[in-house]
Amino acid sequence: MTGTPQITDFDALRRQRQRASRNPVLFLHEEAAAEVQERLAEINKSFTSPVLIGHVTPPLATLFPAAPILADTETLDIGRETPDLVVKAFALHWADDPIGQMAQARLALEPDGLFLAIMFGGATLNELRTALAEAETGLTGGLSPRVLPMADLRDLGGLLSRAGLALPVADSLKLTVRYPTLTRLLHDLRGMGEANALAARHRRTPPRDLFARTEEIYRQHFSDGEGFLRATFEIVFLTGWAPSDTQPKPLRPGSAQQRLADALGTTEQGAGDPAAPKSR
Repeated sequence: MTGTPQITDFDALRRQRQRASRNPVLFLHEEAAAEVQERLAEINKSFTSPVLIGHVTPPLATLFPAAPILADTETLDIGRETPDLVVKAFALHWADDPIGQMAQARLALEPDGLFLAIMFGGATLNELRTALAEAETGLTGGLSPRVLPMADLRDLGGLLSRAGLALPVADSLKLTVRYPTLTRLLHDLRGMGEANALAARHRRTPPRDLFARTEEIYRQHFSDGEGFLRATFEIVFLTGWAPSDTQPKPLRPGSAQQRLADALGTTEQGAGDPAAPKSR
């Protein structure tokens, strides 16, 4: 949106995804697709007009073989058809305006349609972020943007409500992956299309010893007993529904037909009354 600070270089992100598609690393996408399939199976609703948006790879695309796949541009080109399901895949963590993206999806959905987003959360790559920061500070005396900042789970649920989506739910799946070397981890990030595409990233060649020093620090603090480097990936799932008159709504204050004390079989007492003796 106009006036929104630019976090992501979207031209660089598109190039990275295109390169990744030639030799993709999809084990996290496979985990995410299995979670999506399980979650949708638990919903008592059939979705007949889904739309997929973002970094959609084969594991997810095969779940919706007839669904159109759209780019995660600033203005979503969902078209004239009204979807009953919008799945935004591995894109919101790169969005400059995630609330605007979710609001556009909500406006496109039919009433009681489902929005489901898959994204990386705040715990992702915390080990790499820490090791890189310590290494670069020691070598240069400063820091440069190298790992995308990602939102915490507790903050993401509120974004769904701010976008106008009903019945918001945010939860996550944390995975720890072991790597023999830092080079292998960086290789996988490139194969996922998740390398550095920050708009503020330095274009110059990094210091010669940066990654060697980063791996030393990584091994000191984040290796397991067998010498492997631990890398955390937090896959966040956000779900919310386009508002509909058919959805359950909270009762108005004072409209209850039964007292809570009666339902629990207890004695109601005022705040200033002496406490009743405890029974065993």
